[in-house]
Amino acid sequence: MVTRRLEADYLVVGAGAAGMAFTDALIADADVDVIMVDRRHAPGGHWNDAYPFVRLHQPSAYYGVNSLPLGDDSIDDEGLNAGMYEQANAAEICGYYDRVMRRSLLPSGSVRYHPMCEVVGDGRFVSRVSGDEFEVDVRTAVVDAAYLEPSIPATFAPPFAVASGVRCIPVNALSNVTEPAGRFVVIGAGKTAIDACLWLLQTGVEPDAIRWIKPREAWLRNRRHAQGGELVGDLIDGIALQLEAAAQATSADDLFDRLELHGLLLRVDERVTPTMYKAPTMSTAELELLKRIDDVVRLGHVRRIDRGEVVLDGGTVAAQPGDLYVHCAAPGLNPAPAVPIFVEGRITLQPIRTGLIPFNAALVGYVEATGRDIREKNRLCPPNRLPDVPLDWVRGLLIEMGADRAWSKESDIARWLEGARLNTSCGLRQRADEPRVQDAMARFRAFVRPGLDRLGALLASR
Repeated sequence: MVTRRLEADYLVVGAGAAGMAFTDALIADADVDVIMVDRRHAPGGHWNDAYPFVRLHQPSAYYGVNSLPLGDDSIDDEGLNAGMYEQANAAEICGYYDRVMRRSLLPSGSVRYHPMCEVVGDGRFVSRVSGDEFEVDVRTAVVDAAYLEPSIPATFAPPFAVASGVRCIPVNALSNVTEPAGRFVVIGAGKTAIDACLWLLQTGVEPDAIRWIKPREAWLRNRRHAQGGELVGDLIDGIALQLEAAAQATSADDLFDRLELHGLLLRVDERVTPTMYKAPTMSTAELELLKRIDDVVRLGHVRRIDRGEVVLDGGTVAAQPGDLYVHCAAPGLNPAPAVPIFVEGRITLQPIRTGLIPFNAALVGYVEATGRDIREKNRLCPPNRLPDVPLDWVRGLLIEMGADRAWSKESDIARWLEGARLNTSCGLRQRADEPRVQDAMARFRAFVRPGLDRLGALLASR
């Protein structure tokens, strides 16, 4: 084991979606030297540990890095995502990030990559394979691209006790099941649990052979309004409808009723008021399929699984000998506190627009490349904490709309946005003459000020 000393302008900690997008955008507009460090064997972050049937919950066309497209920009003509842009799966995404690293970042001459390394302090990391230690003289900033790293079932132990003889597997192992279960018991209420239920139903498991244990009910975003490109009219229409609902809302409850009425937010069970919002998207076809599951347990979190019963916060339910429990109960998204993105010598990557990790990181990379001072960079890049509860929808929209307004007044950022592949609205100007786009823009202008004012009042009253 030896100690090696290196120099670089930036030390990027994490080669996942945020770190890759930031670095790609930074070196496109700045002549800098970057070292990237990641504890995994390959770039792509948590996608390397993802369950095999996971897919993006946004179009592939707006994921990855600016310099290299993901997918072929096609619209699905069949399946649960029909009529919307394709969504890459885990294998496609891991292969994509490998290509980005090998064909773009490394050949640029601006990036050095150290996989299988653990950061042990500012400017210091250790190889998990050789034990060699590296000390980096960082001339400009350490970039924390792992601040919001999610917790997923493959790397997070079940947060409940499991008795001996009970079959309990992480969701990653579900596709390796070799014999039928008497009943599949899916534990969790987030996107992972939703994906597990949809996969089971699509592979032929009858709805009455599935039990779904849901600690909370969630609001879900209608994917129809998260499209760009040829479907940018749906995106702009959704934004206009959001502001219309906000402007007319009499209370927070009334706001969410209106958002649901407009088809902007969805929920699996209309009889249960959601208390969770983490901003995943869903198609209406997926929603209808999920509604076929009738055996839904809502007694809080699972505390213990015994052979004859499942013990939860609010009571117990009977278990069957043939039950197979599917662990989807990892925390998922990390709603860590928002901190300034830029401080002297450090950049902490966080969202600005809700739910668009690569776009946000790329924008921060571009803003950093422009050489603005820290105060100005933070004004243009306000951190937008990942959502957890419904009222976070209000807070998130206020922050991102304020940022959008600030960007529109900066000519260089406006140009960057128009050319950025990761920006869902980058092609809006090309379709500005379409009647639906014109109508949506007119409604946007009519409701933007009263809508934002009302949202501010609702948030202040809580």
